[in-house]
Amino acid sequence: MSNQDKKRLEAALAIATYTVSSGTASAAPTPGGEIPKQVLLTASDVLMYTSIWKIYFQEDLSSKQLVDILAELGLVTIAATGTAYVVSKISTAILKEITNWTGPLGWGVIAAIAGSLSGLFGVAWAIYCDNLYSQKQPQPN
Repeated sequence: MSNQDKKRLEAALAIATYTVSSGTASAAPTPGGEIPKQVLLTASDVLMYTSIWKIYFQEDLSSKQLVDILAELGLVTIAATGTAYVVSKISTAILKEITNWTGPLGWGVIAAIAGSLSGLFGVAWAIYCDNLYSQKQPQPN
């Protein structure tokens, strides 16, 4: 197994861990407290992104560096990704408020949705890191 394959596997395991954690945290009912919970889940997602970065590049990524990297990807990408992320978190919070009254069935649905969204954004970030890592590796002649 190549070094890059090991990094991919480690990143996939990190994404799975954060996704399950995010889904589990989302499932717990907190009537009236969904927006603060989404802020905490967003912080967890940022930790996932920095963990994936560390897997690939063995360096800690500060939030400032994360913003700088996103800026390198282009303002349009930042706006689109940021908007999609914020909309997904707000939608999840609103949906969660509604499903709080439906009991365990609704809680399971929201856990699946929240986990899927975190996983989707984690996979997108891992693909970016993997491509960047590939570009930085010396090419055989």
